[in-house]
Amino acid sequence: MKRGILGTVGSPLVQVESPPGSVITAKIESKNPGGSAKDRPALAMVEAAEKEGELQPGDRIVEPTSGNTGIGLSMVAAAKGYDITVVMPASKSPERRAIMNAYGADLELVEGTISEAKDRADELEAEEGMVQVRQFENPANPEAHYRTTGAEIIEQVGDRTVDALVAGIGTGGTITGTGRRLKEAFPGMEVVGVEPAGNAVLTGGETGDDDFQGMGPGFVPPNLDEELLDDVEVVDLDSAEAECRRLAEEEGILVGQSSGGSLLAAKRVAERLAEERGIDPERCPGPDNDVGILNDEPADYDEIPEECPLVVTVFWDSGERYMSTGMFD
Repeated sequence: MKRGILGTVGSPLVQVESPPGSVITAKIESKNPGGSAKDRPALAMVEAAEKEGELQPGDRIVEPTSGNTGIGLSMVAAAKGYDITVVMPASKSPERRAIMNAYGADLELVEGTISEAKDRADELEAEEGMVQVRQFENPANPEAHYRTTGAEIIEQVGDRTVDALVAGIGTGGTITGTGRRLKEAFPGMEVVGVEPAGNAVLTGGETGDDDFQGMGPGFVPPNLDEELLDDVEVVDLDSAEAECRRLAEEEGILVGQSSGGSLLAAKRVAERLAEERGIDPERCPGPDNDVGILNDEPADYDEIPEECPLVVTVFWDSGERYMSTGMFD
């Protein structure tokens, strides 16, 4: 029995369809209590602020967000008894607003991108004494993923070797913290970032439209350890949304845009690793959903050969937060 909802942070690692000769697994972060990967840093940043005496009973939290961090902070604030004001670009999905309102958060919408939301949060912090946790530069953000996401993956793969981590870049916390922890365990692995074509600043592009929800803030976040990255893949929004539809219709996995984009990049990396190793396309088994939930004995799955390259990616949230965008129409 858990003593509170915040003790349920964590997610399963699930195999998904992969290029022949490879295995891709994804952390299904919608299984966190607030429904996304951002629950982890939200809890860590609040508890770090409490520990340092920066956040005390009666204080109000404020934070700029594209959605999921705001939801995670709203959930943590509700569980711990804080008031919270979330500042978000008006272009983000209405579902995000509704969820934050359900948690009791006050929501302020701004025209523009996450940069304008950050400016407004700074004003509220200065003028009204609110406490901002600053997800883009707060070291508790990557530390949360180092201690939880990375540690969970190591436990979940057992005696297997992780060959690559492929993850989208928003605040930089997930890929930095998780990548650091995994590289300690698997020094020869690759860490590959993913950014949207419309905001591909890490690969020399210009800051553009903020249409890709949850990925590609249009600047290099301080929490991103660029030296950790072995490569950066670029994905376009239409292809990412098409991959979300395929995942839902063919694999029963409902995810949002950044998850679809992360998987597309993971497939490129997995295909390259399989080609470099010359793996027999028939050697690596695909996902197996023959669970046998009513059987007396647990399901007996085929083992995955060690030579099959293992690529880990992150499915950041649920597709339920994107229904109003028309992505699944």
